[in-house]
Amino acid sequence: MTDTADFGDQLGAVGDYLRGLQRGITDRIAELDGKASFGADSWAREGGGGGTSMVLSDGALMEQAGVGFSHVMGDGLPPSATKARPELAGRRFEAMGVSLVFHPRNPHIPTTHANVRVFAALSDEAPPVWWFGGGFDLTPFYPVAEDVLTWHETAHAACADFGDDVYTRYKQWCDEYFFLPHRGETRGVGGLFFDDLNDWGFERCFAFMQSVGNHFMKAYEPIVERRRNDAYTDAQRQFQLYRRGRYVEFNLVYDRGTLFGLQSGGRTESILMSLPPQVRWEYGFTPGAGTREAELTDYWLKPHEWLVELAPAAG
Repeated sequence: MTDTADFGDQLGAVGDYLRGLQRGITDRIAELDGKASFGADSWAREGGGGGTSMVLSDGALMEQAGVGFSHVMGDGLPPSATKARPELAGRRFEAMGVSLVFHPRNPHIPTTHANVRVFAALSDEAPPVWWFGGGFDLTPFYPVAEDVLTWHETAHAACADFGDDVYTRYKQWCDEYFFLPHRGETRGVGGLFFDDLNDWGFERCFAFMQSVGNHFMKAYEPIVERRRNDAYTDAQRQFQLYRRGRYVEFNLVYDRGTLFGLQSGGRTESILMSLPPQVRWEYGFTPGAGTREAELTDYWLKPHEWLVELAPAAG
């Protein structure tokens, strides 16, 4: 909890950071794409608040890229927010965050997701209860050791100033959270995931959220630059579309952000902005033994200590 009288100012500082993060990421992705630009779609929520969804479609680099900022409030917490905190039921809430998903055109460039957010449960009779959450994760279709190592080295760097065990803890949480139980596989090669963070005090928790947000493009851009000109076949493109189906399955069945958005009366178009523009399912697909497609599920879509395993291979 916090009993500071200027909690509104603290939330205002978070909002300023998040809007700047959205602008910075969209500006850079548009530069990298070189063909398409982001369109801004501002919206208001009937129950209070609103946001701006920035979407780039049919680009040279990105088939679709969405970066959304939302700041919503309401009179009652939705079930997804009180599941672990039943004592907060009935409180007002205020939530804000930036969430993004990029679906590149080239199957050698991984899909990626990032999110940073703050949530507050408010009452006139008690101090606000707040927590931060977020992270970033990588979903490659044709993983390369060098890329996965870059991703996790940067994730480690984002956590380095906040404790020796922070990367390990939030890397494990990412592996456990972005997991499809009905498929028995992780959604990708992981990264960071944290939630319910409030035990460091507001300013330090906010600083950590900023570190995660600021390290996202440092992790992703080098991979884009290395893979953007890789040639690919139609068969590889079809495999990309097939594997995107797993992304859809996770977001619609398990993702807490999607559930919160829908349960809180959020804007459906913005909530489902994460879904890929093209996807396909194929009954009973099994990749050939020894292929890169088989390697994806046989090796890469299982939790590993990537910093240990990949350093010799990438070096």
